[in-house]
Amino acid sequence: MAYRGGMADDGASLPGQHPRFHEDLVGLDPYDPEARAFAEHLDRIERCGPNYTIEAALDGVADFADSSNRLGGLRYWVSALIVVLIVLGVIVAAWDIVVHALAWLAA
Repeated sequence: MAYRGGMADDGASLPGQHPRFHEDLVGLDPYDPEARAFAEHLDRIERCGPNYTIEAALDGVADFADSSNRLGGLRYWVSALIVVLIVLGVIVAAWDIVVHALAWLAA
């Protein structure tokens, strides 16, 4: 009869399981939504990478958008106000550059 089991445990998690439950969160139920959310929170906290690239800046914006979508009430509106103020600042700065460039070209 042929051997049907795996030769060794390579530490890979089953589909749908978070690998952190085998390392940091031993003993917690991996199917509990609160435990899964905490595992994802730990992943976001411990993520490190180059912060000086465009991809890292876009990841930071994506993290901000994800976290603001999870918020509710006043915090959501404050984060929306921050985004509107940033966009307004970019528009004002671009308008100022265009006006100065046109004045320089006209002179």
